[in-house]
Amino acid sequence: MSPELAGVLQLLALIAALALAYRPLGDYMARVYSSDKHLRVEKWIYRGIGANPNTEMRWPAYLRGVLAFSAVSVLFLYILQRLQGSLPGSLGFASIDPDQAFNTAASFVSNTNWQSYYGEQAMGHVVQTGGLAVQNFVSSAVGIAVAVALVRGFARSRTGELGNFWADMVRGVVRILLPLSVIAAIVLVACGAIQNFSGIHEVGQFMGGSQEWNGGAVASQEAIKEIGTNGGGYFNANSAHPFENPGPFSNLFEVFLILLIPFSLTRTFGRMVGSLRQGYAILATMATIWIGFICLMWWTEFTHHGPAFEIAGGAMEGKEQRFGIGASSIFSISTTLTSTGAVDSFHSSNTGLGGGLNLLGMQLGEIAPGGVGSGLYGMLIMAIIAVFIAGLMVGRTPEYLGKKIGTRQIKLAACYILITPALVLVFTAFAMALPTPANSMTNSGAHGFSEILYAYTSGANNNGSAFAGLNADTQWFNTTIGIAMLLGRFLPMVFVLALAGSLAEQTPVPATAGTLRTEKPLFTGLLVGAILIITGLTYFPALALGPLAEGLAT
Repeated sequence: MSPELAGVLQLLALIAALALAYRPLGDYMARVYSSDKHLRVEKWIYRGIGANPNTEMRWPAYLRGVLAFSAVSVLFLYILQRLQGSLPGSLGFASIDPDQAFNTAASFVSNTNWQSYYGEQAMGHVVQTGGLAVQNFVSSAVGIAVAVALVRGFARSRTGELGNFWADMVRGVVRILLPLSVIAAIVLVACGAIQNFSGIHEVGQFMGGSQEWNGGAVASQEAIKEIGTNGGGYFNANSAHPFENPGPFSNLFEVFLILLIPFSLTRTFGRMVGSLRQGYAILATMATIWIGFICLMWWTEFTHHGPAFEIAGGAMEGKEQRFGIGASSIFSISTTLTSTGAVDSFHSSNTGLGGGLNLLGMQLGEIAPGGVGSGLYGMLIMAIIAVFIAGLMVGRTPEYLGKKIGTRQIKLAACYILITPALVLVFTAFAMALPTPANSMTNSGAHGFSEILYAYTSGANNNGSAFAGLNADTQWFNTTIGIAMLLGRFLPMVFVLALAGSLAEQTPVPATAGTLRTEKPLFTGLLVGAILIITGLTYFPALALGPLAEGLAT
């Protein structure tokens, strides 16, 4: 079987599996966030944190809950890392330095999971399981909660109430993420992923020296790492490591886990707003971009340039032979079009244009299908922009789902789409202008610039994957990328929740003959075009200096 055919068959199998899970999971999540009943374990949690789950919140109160919970999480994880050397189960590792502890705390709380450290050489069992794995659950639940609040803004009228953050967050963990993670962890263990609390073992000689590996609760962390679109490997090689990703089936299964909730949330959205067709339109937009990017990545990676490429069957540098080009391309596109920092190949080793596709996928805002929660609310923001553009073309007041898109709504949407590019481009400009950060680049020229651009794109968009080749474990990068991650996560949430509150206060307007039908293929095409044009206008100069220049030169 040719590598190209193998890649196509894997993609078709993945699409079939996602289609089978789409309806039951999407409907289930809609019931979870629409129910007024609480499980017993949830009541215990509410009593423990002193929250009243039945109190409805307006958007400022909902936002305060998000920010307060996240601030406490950053502080807790920072202290846990700083005390690691004194904790049991540390495997003899020292406490984490202040700048790296801040970077890691900001990373995992913001659902970015960027790592400037070697996981198996820095973090013990307590920090891995009691700190990082816990944040994998709760940071994902926060993202879903904010998305659900925006959906309620479309679904409700004449009220500013968006639900209860504490109830939404706890339900996301208890009823969705935990059950799915248990099932996924069992499957991964059956595939060969490890799950233990063993210490460090010497496993043999390697190039004249001993080789050591430590165990850990890898399968369980790998499960929520993918389901919660977190990223962040237990080992430095991430999902290219056989302890995390043993073979071709587990590789495809992990991609399935990454895409499962983000795609299914479109049905949850359709169910909660009372129109499944609206959910299908958003799904079609996400799927069109996702499949299109995979096909483009295959084209760039399977294109042969000389005898070496022909012998290897394509650009095999930096890729696992267990997976090959087809599966590695699916994995890399799926992680960079979601907020998942998991990688099963080195993105830096992709062809110039292939690396550019990974960059562009993040720069779209990771909305195809995006991270858990963040992908849905990011796509809905873009839908509002597309409706506004359509309204300008026909001279009609724009409406979306019966809600008028006025001055306040479009200002909030514009702030949302501008904040992340500003963070990426400003931090990249400073890093390239100052002498010290540039010393961290392994490569010079266009590829070296891509390393810097990728790092800040990954941080500000809360992706967490790395381009490789950049020494990011410096005070400059630990601090600036940490700041970019926090601002890139929580500033957009401010605009999303403010927008949700303004929409919930409106009285729905009836559809007329002049209303733009946002459930039709025409709108899907308009939305795809708006996303690509807006992103292209924003990032094209930076991409032209990096991956485009490199790709055209080869």
